[in-house]
Amino acid sequence: MSDFKGKLFVFSAPSGSGKTTIVRHLLQQEKFNLEFSISATSREPRGFEKNGVDYYFISLKDFKNHIKADDFLEWEEVYRDNFYGTLKSEVERIWAQKKHVIFDIDVVGGLRIKKKYPKETLSVFVKPPSVDELKIRLKKRKTESEEKINMRIAKASVELATAPQFDKIIKNYDLPVALKEAEDLMSEFLGLEK
Repeated sequence: MSDFKGKLFVFSAPSGSGKTTIVRHLLQQEKFNLEFSISATSREPRGFEKNGVDYYFISLKDFKNHIKADDFLEWEEVYRDNFYGTLKSEVERIWAQKKHVIFDIDVVGGLRIKKKYPKETLSVFVKPPSVDELKIRLKKRKTESEEKINMRIAKASVELATAPQFDKIIKNYDLPVALKEAEDLMSEFLGLEK
């Protein structure tokens, strides 16, 4: 690891809660000196996703080899043979640039990172207005089948129960309010003027 010990900002939520929108907004705020942690996945790219930008798309066999080699900071089999994880080399890459790391990650992965780096990590749970609203948002994306959406909704109930384990909870009922709240949390954690 680099001698620069940056901060880690974990944003987790059920799919469709708005965490990606919040993370993208924060990445545009230069004062935070952030770099996005690109997760690795064994799934196929969706829509316009690009390797090395949205995810590192690696084969199931390679993913399992990385697990055996202890190359991941955290990983999870989210659905059968559908793995996601954060390569240790990704955090090293960002810290080598003397930047802080921001994650858009599932709740299990987010909590694992917090456990490994308790002092350096601010973990934030983004709470959707309701499960019904989540379903509407996922359908509007038009990226997944009804079956996949139903799997995500079923998973959301379990994920919502983990919210109290995070340092902070942002309720994403009103996006501009949620964005401001996220900026304030970041500023406070980094000791910046709000």
